[in-house]
Amino acid sequence: MGAISLRKVVKRYGTGPKANQVIHGVDAEIADGEFVVIVGPSGCGKSTLLRMVAGLEEISGGEIWIAGRMVNDLEPSERDIAMVFQNYALYPHMTVFANMAYGLKIAKVPEAEIRTRVDKAAKILELAPFLQRKPRELSGGQRQRVAMGRAIVRQPAVFLFDEPLSNLDAKLRAQTRLEIQKLHGELRTTSLFVTHDQVEAMTLAERMIVMNAGRMEQIGTPDEVYHRPATTFVASFIGSPPMNLVRGTSEGAGFKAGGQLLPLPRPAPRAGELVLGVRPEHVELGFDLNAAGWPLRVQALEMLGAERLVYGTLGETLFTARIDATARHPKVGDIVNIAVTPEQMHWFDAATSARVGA
Repeated sequence: MGAISLRKVVKRYGTGPKANQVIHGVDAEIADGEFVVIVGPSGCGKSTLLRMVAGLEEISGGEIWIAGRMVNDLEPSERDIAMVFQNYALYPHMTVFANMAYGLKIAKVPEAEIRTRVDKAAKILELAPFLQRKPRELSGGQRQRVAMGRAIVRQPAVFLFDEPLSNLDAKLRAQTRLEIQKLHGELRTTSLFVTHDQVEAMTLAERMIVMNAGRMEQIGTPDEVYHRPATTFVASFIGSPPMNLVRGTSEGAGFKAGGQLLPLPRPAPRAGELVLGVRPEHVELGFDLNAAGWPLRVQALEMLGAERLVYGTLGETLFTARIDATARHPKVGDIVNIAVTPEQMHWFDAATSARVGA
């Protein structure tokens, strides 16, 4: 069984008052067979957290459990894990078969079993025709599959992926994401996957951990994280374009922002300083300036094929609306009305950035 438990995990460099703490008490429970993605911007601590699980970084506090064992003091080779890196790290002078079999040979696994494991992994990854080729004869996507195959033959309790798709072009990334999904569906091995790409996170994860400055901002399914972000950071990081965030003050049935009072279809969950969040796709544009709504002055438009982005200012705040490309659209300089249903409004505390209300 490959469940992972992170219990108040801390990482700091140095000692004493000058110590630099980069991971701040991360708590997470990852079930056996679950695929969890750690996502966040560069420098947020996601790779450091993964390397601590792998045993490549010592932890400064807390506990890491893998498959029912606390592994704080165990070497990487003793943790029953297999890691796939951003760099394929293949031996250039060895064939695909030899690269995939190398770890098993070092572990003195019998030749017949090595052959069986490699053939099975090659079949799963569609590498059977390439087993006698050298890495230089393969495409980038095929090399990454070899790296994954080398991990699969180990038959570990846990797979750890450290941004394995970042060296691939956009088309290969999409293809390899599908292959990883298929692979997990067949093997159901517990997997921890690190990426800065929110598209990878949203498409691969059964649950995702959103990291910011060494802290876990939210853990949940992609649907939960997207539709109910726990903080303004999550709201702005997950989604492209990001959620609109308008800072202001709740006043009864209105919201005062940037010197103007915006009417609300439903009062905010509480009075006082708040941040109002609205996804661009939940904005409705209206062209009747006498109708109820919020005035948006259009500054730019982007045509993206099936959809169009409308950028403007709501008072002093930049605001984005996403509309169907075939729908009527304004021109730069126009003022339009925008409306949002109360179900699509998100409220956050202005001081703590935490979600307020349901």
